[in-house]
Amino acid sequence: MNAPDLRLSRRLVLATGGALVVSFALFPNAFAQDAGAKPPGDLAKFPMLDSWIAIDAHGAITVFTGKAELGQGIKTALIQCAAEELDVDPSAITLVTADTERTPNEKYTAGSHSMQDSGTAILNAAAQVRAILIDLAAKRLNIPVEQLHAKGGSIVADDGRSVAYKDLISGRELHRTAQAKPSLKNPKDYRVVGKKFSRVDIPGKLTGKPSYVQDLRPERMLHARVVRPPSYGAKLTDIDIAAVERLPGVVKVVRDGSFLAVATQEEFQAISAMNALADAAKWDETAQLPKQADIYAYLRKLPSQDTTILERGNAGESGARSIRATYHRPYQMHGSIGPSCAVAKYEANKLTVWTHSQGVYPLRDSLAKMLKMPTKQIHCIHVEGSGCYGHNAADDVAADAALIARAVPGRPVRVQWMREQEHGWEPFGPAMLSDIYGAVDAGGKIVAWQYDVWSNTHSMRPGGPGNLLAGQYVAQPFTPDAPKPIPMPEGGGDRNAIPIYSAPNIRVISHFIPQMPLRVSALRGLGAYHNVFAVESFMDELATAAKADPVQFRLRHLDDPRARDVINKAAEEFGWGLKEKLARGHGHGFAFARYKNLAAYCAIALELTVEHETGVIQLGRVVAAVDSGQAVNPDGIRNQIEGAIVQSASWTMLEHVTFNARDITSRDWSSYPILRFPALPVSVDVHVIDRPGQPFLGTGEAGQGPMAAAIANGVAHATGVRIRALPLSPANVKAAIGI
Repeated sequence: MNAPDLRLSRRLVLATGGALVVSFALFPNAFAQDAGAKPPGDLAKFPMLDSWIAIDAHGAITVFTGKAELGQGIKTALIQCAAEELDVDPSAITLVTADTERTPNEKYTAGSHSMQDSGTAILNAAAQVRAILIDLAAKRLNIPVEQLHAKGGSIVADDGRSVAYKDLISGRELHRTAQAKPSLKNPKDYRVVGKKFSRVDIPGKLTGKPSYVQDLRPERMLHARVVRPPSYGAKLTDIDIAAVERLPGVVKVVRDGSFLAVATQEEFQAISAMNALADAAKWDETAQLPKQADIYAYLRKLPSQDTTILERGNAGESGARSIRATYHRPYQMHGSIGPSCAVAKYEANKLTVWTHSQGVYPLRDSLAKMLKMPTKQIHCIHVEGSGCYGHNAADDVAADAALIARAVPGRPVRVQWMREQEHGWEPFGPAMLSDIYGAVDAGGKIVAWQYDVWSNTHSMRPGGPGNLLAGQYVAQPFTPDAPKPIPMPEGGGDRNAIPIYSAPNIRVISHFIPQMPLRVSALRGLGAYHNVFAVESFMDELATAAKADPVQFRLRHLDDPRARDVINKAAEEFGWGLKEKLARGHGHGFAFARYKNLAAYCAIALELTVEHETGVIQLGRVVAAVDSGQAVNPDGIRNQIEGAIVQSASWTMLEHVTFNARDITSRDWSSYPILRFPALPVSVDVHVIDRPGQPFLGTGEAGQGPMAAAIANGVAHATGVRIRALPLSPANVKAAIGI
């Protein structure tokens, strides 16, 4: 399948604006399920089969998903699911993603839920559509269904007769309620699922074909830029726009309260006009940020909502040896390589927004409230953005584009943030800290575990319009929603705070901090990145106290056979424990987690060196094992874990947001360095443990925490010094080891 051509014409704009609103939007409650019956995945929320699959009179098959392609390869995996159960070649499937006028409202693409929710729904919907087609063919050919099977877009009889799908579909045959337990294929018969299949989105990206929202160029498009305040909460008090209005190419200067922007004919004209507006603007600033050096003490002192999420026995129980430790994670940013971008068009009282938001439906609702427009008059269409996993500025820039487009009706408006705006204004991953107490008995078993974690919220995604940056600065500003913790079992700041290991005495407390010194929201993995880093680092510390091998120590406290399989696989493929004593500065690290304690299992073993004179960490071999349940595309799973390993290495060894009393100071790639090619691991090998027929578990965020802890454990092994505060930057490592 070719990558979509994103050059927009007037005809295409009109065509997308007039898309058919399928049955799930018109009659969401028209067909009730039998009592107690519940279709799998998001079929339970949208049980009409034609919400997911359409076959037209020409035999074209279209599959709909409310999930978005973020670079995780979800398009490919979902196409494979549909193709498998419909018995067609994957090239016969057209997939429509995240469109408020065409696809189910699956809310956000987040939390490694795409395969669990949408993949499961599509797999089961496709199986039921195949059964319907066979039933229709049986009536057409007057043959028992047992003598029919699907093949290549037709239903074929044992006697050789066949009828094409297109000849069986004449109306509303697929407008049926999904069954709770459809008949799926036996995994032994799979031809597409579980097989290597090239990602459909890669060819266009490699060859430079327009693939991203940043590439959109509709006819008569204007370029726009927004002037951001100099600091959080600043108010625009005075601006003379007359001189800017006379600049070349300026079409419109837009001011709504403290929201200030300019639309021009060409992009550089927009940048020049933005700079001129910024020079002319006068602001009243009130921001007083805490001292960066004291941020963890500051967070600990803020009022918190304390919840005991697990308690068993006496967590203060003593043992033969006990340890107390505190772990820290700084604010970290998404650092999208391509700054956030959106295109919007306001015409005939309708707003269309092309966006790389991870939640087009929630974004549409927020825009409707901000603009005071009926929801039905706003159409949000997902187009891939150049990077990231998590809530970056995609929704904010969509709000910018919407406000500006309304001021220049009839003209598409493209807004792209500047690098310093992206770094300074995106919602960051929250700073966090954890206190841990643990004790082991004389036999090397954990007898007590106490874990306390402090964190802000991990989601300020669009809800109310105050969660959109522009919504906070318009003349009648909106207040952001009150920060809330994400409830367990998935959790936010407490995600993966409950250890998967067995202990008779345990207490885990989440200290949720509503007050947010810096703007924060979802960053890949949420609190799991920090919690796995802390828990798995501490497991190594306890293993040392118990004089046990770290891998064997983990296995000693695990009953889950799948967890044990993943750990054993990673250790075996790495050759854990088979090496001779390492040279000075060389170390091995190991870590494991089951993401959210209910998604994919991932274990990572690695080797690294620490240069004592500089504190520089160089990664060597990295070996991972992952169990995601049924593997639809094993290469896609490997891609996800490889990407997680690289991104987590960058977070762990380099990344932290810097700020002063007034403003964010890490505004470019020099002040916010990320991992460069020379610092990549020497090699990365990912071993997928396939579980045919088992539920999809979700892979996208499984590797972040284990990689962080494996690096920390490797550094401790190489240097003999345990570093508990991220990042493990050269300066921090050098200071810790006393060089």
